Amino acid sequence: MSAYVNLDGQVLPAEGPVLGLDNRAFHYGDGLFESLRIVNGRPCFVDAHWARLTTGAALLRFELPPGLDRASFERHMVELAQRNGLASARCRFTLFRGGGGHYRPTSRTGRFAIEVSAQPDPHHTLNEQGLMVDIWPEMRKPINELSRHKTLNCQYYIMAALWSEQRGLDDCLLQNERGNIIESSNGNLFIVSNGVLYTPSLSDGCIGGVMRAQVINLALTHGIKVYECSLNPQNLLAADELFFTNAVRGIQWAGTYRTKRYQHKMSGQLTELLVRSTMA
Repeated sequence: MSAYVNLDGQVLPAEGPVLGLDNRAFHYGDGLFESLRIVNGRPCFVDAHWARLTTGAALLRFELPPGLDRASFERHMVELAQRNGLASARCRFTLFRGGGGHYRPTSRTGRFAIEVSAQPDPHHTLNEQGLMVDIWPEMRKPINELSRHKTLNCQYYIMAALWSEQRGLDDCLLQNERGNIIESSNGNLFIVSNGVLYTPSLSDGCIGGVMRAQVINLALTHGIKVYECSLNPQNLLAADELFFTNAVRGIQWAGTYRTKRYQHKMSGQLTELLVRSTMA
């Protein structure tokens, strides 16, 4: 836990009371969040995170907090990491609607909170052991405009993660209402077949991940073909590699899906390219 947090632009001690119980984030999950990786004291891919955050706020019909813009978004995170003495950190930026009300809010003005925590590795690193994964069978994620944003309602991912834990798995794969494989409980999904990358389309209901976009761009820049398309369990069995992406961990490769075993050649190459891009 960090020693300090930021609430609405004010740095406060983390061990004391910060938010009251009457906030809409607690009562209704009325907001969004961004998880960022801080490398060498600087948050990565700020423009992409800012774009997703502001698009999500517009979708939820609330306004940005007074004084919060692209420049202050980054500055607040940098200053909080420095205040906590962290050069390598995970940062969570939570944006939620202020004011009261019940299901009908009394305000459209946003508020924000920022937290940072130390990361053991200075850069994104590839996991040494491949993850053990399976398909989560209990629920399916609906496809709508909210499905691609990181709202404060994360119940699908929590339930999926608990299911994985109960079965001794590292992660699991979520399906949409059509039965397509769309993501994991902790990141976006990629498979590799014959040197080509495939990832679920945003129209299938997966999170519009910042790291997902970075990996697609890195692959295309270095001559790797990428297709955004619907994926099913048969595609997993035919794949040479399977890996997940998120903004904090980077790329994490899966070693097994049921009886299927995977390599991790391309995930290793893309991780090297990712580290170079964040060091530039």
